Amino acid sequence: MSFERKQRILFDDAAATYASARPGYPEALIDDAIRLAGVPPQGRILEVGCGPGNATIPLAKRGFEIVGIELGEDLAALAQAACLPYPNVRIDHAAFEDWPLPTEPFDLVFSASAFHWIDATVGYAKAAKALTPSGAIALCWNRHPPDESRMRRALDPIYQSIAPELTGKGGAEPFSATLQRPIDELKASGCFGEVVTRSYEWSAEYAADEYVRLLHTYSDHLALPGKTLQALCSAVREAIERNGGVLQRPYLSVLYLAHVGRRQRCSTPSA
Repeated sequence: MSFERKQRILFDDAAATYASARPGYPEALIDDAIRLAGVPPQGRILEVGCGPGNATIPLAKRGFEIVGIELGEDLAALAQAACLPYPNVRIDHAAFEDWPLPTEPFDLVFSASAFHWIDATVGYAKAAKALTPSGAIALCWNRHPPDESRMRRALDPIYQSIAPELTGKGGAEPFSATLQRPIDELKASGCFGEVVTRSYEWSAEYAADEYVRLLHTYSDHLALPGKTLQALCSAVREAIERNGGVLQRPYLSVLYLAHVGRRQRCSTPSA
């Protein structure tokens, strides 16, 4: 297994925590993805990297036929269990790069906080090949905008002391570059037309233990040595409890949507 795939299945080691601690996505984002893509009623959706089903469920509630692809075995099992009330949903345990495309195309390829893990040399072209001639790709992420709150200022020294590799000093890309990267990748693929974006500002409130559980779902935190992660989480918990017991975390959910193009420059894989 490649290094990248080993990194991707870090989430599987914390599957139950991921399912319960990770936030979902604004309903407006889901509605906009469906509307902008032009998905017909009872349309077909391919979800890449469905995880435990956090975005699959709101799509399933809208009556679509969904095939979810998930590399993590435990995450796929959680998604399958969560989707039992929706007979039109199927979850396949596989890497998207290796998964054989069915003969019947999809109206939408959807991916929530996952497509950055897919090999770009395969993923965009394969997504395009999976679509109908009028189909679209919709990618979304819950981003963490710059936070100048008192709580953030209390946590920064903890990270600098215990896990400085997570502070991004000297190496982290600007937030604006993070937001721009999916647009550049979609354009560079040659597989899609104009990229439409939508942003949704919101926030979530976490008690100390809830926030520590959330930290256990981030790949950069999970990659830390066990003792380092334990020390970091203990210090973070204490800081939150000293500062009122609640952390308010801002989010910026961003949707990127593009219809499949004429594919002149899109090198589609054989699978």
